Amino acid sequence: MTWQWKNARLATKVGLLGAGLLVTALTSIGLTLWLGWQLEGGAAAVNEAGRLRMQTLRIAHAVALGEHRDVDRHLQQVDEALRLVRDGDPARPLFLPRDRATAAAYQAVGDGWQDFRAQAARELPRITGAQVDDMVQRVDGLVAAIETQLAQRNTLLSSVQLALVGLAIAAAVAFLYASHLLVFAPVDRLRRGLSALERGDLRARVAESSRDEFGELARGFNRMAAHLQALYAGMEDDVRAKTSALRDEKHRLAALYDASAFAARAASQQELAAGFTERLRRVARCDGVAIRWLDSSQQRMVLLAAQGLPPAMLESERCLKPGDCHCGSPEPKARVIRIQATEPLSSGCTKAGFVSVTSVALPVQGRMMGEINLFYREAAVLEPADGELLDSLASHLSSALEGLRHAALRREAAVAEERALLARELHDSIAQSLAFMKIQLQLLKAAQQHGQATETLRLLDQLELGLKESSADVRALLMNFRTRTDGDDLLPALQQTLQKFRLQSGLPAELTVEGHGAPLPADVQVQLLHVVQEALSNVRKHAQARAVQVHLLHQPHWQIEIRDDGCGFDPVHDAPDDSHVGLRIMRERAAKVGATVELRSRPGSGTRVCVALPESAALNHD
Repeated sequence: MTWQWKNARLATKVGLLGAGLLVTALTSIGLTLWLGWQLEGGAAAVNEAGRLRMQTLRIAHAVALGEHRDVDRHLQQVDEALRLVRDGDPARPLFLPRDRATAAAYQAVGDGWQDFRAQAARELPRITGAQVDDMVQRVDGLVAAIETQLAQRNTLLSSVQLALVGLAIAAAVAFLYASHLLVFAPVDRLRRGLSALERGDLRARVAESSRDEFGELARGFNRMAAHLQALYAGMEDDVRAKTSALRDEKHRLAALYDASAFAARAASQQELAAGFTERLRRVARCDGVAIRWLDSSQQRMVLLAAQGLPPAMLESERCLKPGDCHCGSPEPKARVIRIQATEPLSSGCTKAGFVSVTSVALPVQGRMMGEINLFYREAAVLEPADGELLDSLASHLSSALEGLRHAALRREAAVAEERALLARELHDSIAQSLAFMKIQLQLLKAAQQHGQATETLRLLDQLELGLKESSADVRALLMNFRTRTDGDDLLPALQQTLQKFRLQSGLPAELTVEGHGAPLPADVQVQLLHVVQEALSNVRKHAQARAVQVHLLHQPHWQIEIRDDGCGFDPVHDAPDDSHVGLRIMRERAAKVGATVELRSRPGSGTRVCVALPESAALNHD
């Protein structure tokens, strides 16, 4: 296969052109340098020949004066100059031209110098003017021969320089033309093609005139234009399809957001299920909707809500056993069930005119706790995106139903806890007082029967005292159950509690505060107030104190200390058991907020109750 210029790569073409220009330039520069070197060497030879003329005259003068030492020195200098002219100087350009005329002139100078040197060495007869003139003429002849050669070479140098100017112009023109052919013209064709594409002319193509890089670019451009033309042909259909898909996706997201917002504000299962049936029917564009949930025994599917179902079908399918019908057997993913009229499980749906059912499971922590049934009177097709939307809606519904169930359980537990607390309070206070008064009434009845007037009066006084204590216990209970903190600061609530204690007991109670700290959460404040109230109630009932001091410490952690100067007790031998209302209830309340209760007492030295709340417990309740 023969090599062709148009098939060569662009780098090869540029390299060949550059190499040709480089060789031409180097050749021209080398020739110019060689001619300049020759001219410089010839000029140095002319200078040396001129020195020969002067040395000849000096020798003749020295011979005439009889200065033998100067004659020998001048003779040696002339010999050295002739040798230097003949052999040249390696340290600088100095040499004779290599032509015949110059060589003959140098030979004549050499022959004449031998005769002249011999005559000067003998000194007899003395050198005549004719001999000197002859030697000088010979040297002038050598100089004239060298200058002739130099003139020729100078002319040649001028010609070469003129040729170099013409060569530079020709090279520039050739380079510009080659650049036009190799670079500018292909780039211009590509530019025109791009401009046509920008104007919307997808039929624009670029001529593929070579196989170099620009040829590859032209072929790539043509392929790109053809691909764009093909894409543009179906772009409108794709845009319409994408727009429709985005619109559907927007509707799905809006439906999911609406369902999530509704699930967050629904207050009951009935309201939640009814709202979801309406939204599901609108989203799925179905003819009927039913939401079913497993009962507490997990043996029956109970109908929570429905829309679009006939009354007879509602009555018959209000409670289904899994497997009795197409409904009641949920699977993890949404699926479409085709109803065949001949199936034994299709009687209810067939009578209602439904031909297909879409079943969507309601999962709770990986377990199927119910399902959504979407009924259609025409064959239903479930797209993957619609299936994902239904699964998401079902997940929100099941989470909301489970959340409502847990909220109900929490409310029930809270009510049970409050009732248990009330029962403990009644048992440990009013119930004991009533039991005491029952015994006193029995004793009073016996005293009346025996006619014991004094004992009767004493028992009546004790009954009156018991009634007063029961009334005080009732007031204390009402005060405890109505306790609120009214703000972010515990101090006002403590002050109010001490004021009530002073009114009930008639004892002086002093409150001191140390340090400053961040406010406690409301639930923590309530529990701490209850603990303080229990401690003050025990002081009023059992301590026989004369004064009470309450100390509130903010830093380094919350601490409330209640001190009295009452009778005290021995914590080892007389420790209160679990049935005692005071310490047990205080510790239960303190444990709810992470606090601790410490009790210190000695007989005759009063009692100290310290409630401490660690910093971590206060932060965890924020």
